[in-house]
Order: sequence, then C-alpha cells, then structure tokens
Amino acid sequence: MLHQVVGWLRSEARAGRAHGRWAKWIGRSWARVSYGRRIEPTWLELNRHDVLISGLPAAFAGFRIAQLSDFHCSRHVTPAYLTEAVSLAMSQDPDLVVLTGDFIHRGYKYVDAVAATLGRLSAPHGVFAVLGNRRYRHLHRAVASALSAEGIQVLHNQSICLARGAEALHLVGVEDLWSRVCDLERAFADVNPQAPRIVLAHNPRTVEFLQGQRCDLMLSGHTHGGQINLPGVGRPTLSRKARRFAAGLYRFNGIHLYVNKGVGFGFRFRFGVQPEVALLTLLPE
Repeated sequence: MLHQVVGWLRSEARAGRAHGRWAKWIGRSWARVSYGRRIEPTWLELNRHDVLISGLPAAFAGFRIAQLSDFHCSRHVTPAYLTEAVSLAMSQDPDLVVLTGDFIHRGYKYVDAVAATLGRLSAPHGVFAVLGNRRYRHLHRAVASALSAEGIQVLHNQSICLARGAEALHLVGVEDLWSRVCDLERAFADVNPQAPRIVLAHNPRTVEFLQGQRCDLMLSGHTHGGQINLPGVGRPTLSRKARRFAAGLYRFNGIHLYVNKGVGFGFRFRFGVQPEVALLTLLPE
C-alpha cells in the first residue's frame, strides 16, 4: 500500500512539473505576442552611424543625414505617431533629410495626411524622397504630387548637386528596383564621376545592379528588417536573398549600404526589430 502511495505521489509531482513548464511557456509566449503587437511597433529608436567617404570634400566633413523610411500611413500607423518620428529626426539638427519610400499602406485616404505630416521636416540642404513599391501607378503619382506640394522634392531617376561653397556632393534618387521604370543610367547621367555621391534607392538590392557606377553610400528601406527577429531563428518573414541586406549598415563591393528598418509597418507586429530614425554622419576616409 505504501509503495502505491509513493508511486502516486511521484506521478503527481512529474505531472505538476510538466504543467508548470507548459504554464511558463504559455506565459512567456503570450507576453512576447503582447509585447510584439502593442509595444515594439511604435517604440521608435534613433540609430547613429559614422560613414567614411573616400574623397569627401572638407566642407562636407561632419555632414548629417537624417533618414526615415517605410511609413505605411494608415489607421494603424497614424499621423500622430509619424509626428513622433518627425520630431525625433528634427531634434538631431540634420543638414539633409531623406525619405526612402512606401509612404502609405494602401488607398488614397491617407495621401494628404502623410504628406502634411512629413512636410514639417526641414533641413538646410532640403528634404528629398524616392517612392517605394509601385503597386498602383496613379496612387504613386498622387503621393509624389502631395509630397511636392509640401516642399519635399521627389527624385525620379535624377540627381541633385548639394553645394557648400565651391565644393559639391551629389544626391542621386532612383525609382524602385522592380517598378519597371528604374533607370540607373539616366539617374547617374549628369553626375561628375569624380564627385562623391549618396544614392537613395527604396530596395537595398539595387546595390547589386550599379554595374560599376560610383556610389559612396546607398540609403534604402523596404525590408522593415523583417519586423521579426527571433533568437536562434532569425528573420522568418524575409526570403534568403532579402536577409542578405535585412537591416543596418553593410559593405558591398566597396559601397556603404544602410538599410533602414522603417517607421511604420505592414502588419502590426515587431519583435526584436524596433522602428527607427537613422542619423548618418559623413566623415573623410
């Protein structure tokens, strides 16, 4: 009889430990899901990077570029939240502000709202943008028009010369890589081959198609960093090729590439991939 009681107690203890492990696992998982849905999607961070540029004119040493990307303005990514990103960028006193695509999530409803919000950005050398994924041609035209009306210059396969005294730095903006209107040859046509250049390209894989064109720094977005980065698993939402340039600062064929994780989101969930404003400071190599 005693033997049976002892066996029963041991069995209950094992079951209790198993139940406890399940309860802890469920509790941790629920906490992660709640955090990933409610907290991290709008927990903005500021990422600062120094970028060494070969042949950078002395006048541009310490030149500060604020980059924001992938806003996806919608009823979930509100103008009020985007205003926080604008304020964070402006607090860094940038010399130049660049916006690298995907301004609204879908539809025309938020076109004017996102343009008005981003229109609060300003910098001594201006605010420039490139468009993102071209799902709807007429919608892209509406976005470009609204941004232009707010003083934001949208670059369509073209370059701008930024001058400080007699010295210059070129800013090149290209259409989205898969848009069928991306024209790198046209974008670089008027650029001095000896002058340093910063390239805005929504899709970071554009860096693979430069075919020898000089590019000192490419600023991109598009990936959102995958929005999920699980320890031991990685970024399951990104393809193998996309994971090559998922988020952060890379070096590819001598080119600095910065992939911004974006301000907004496609689906309301981020884990290990906070939304960001990036500040890149140019320094002579």
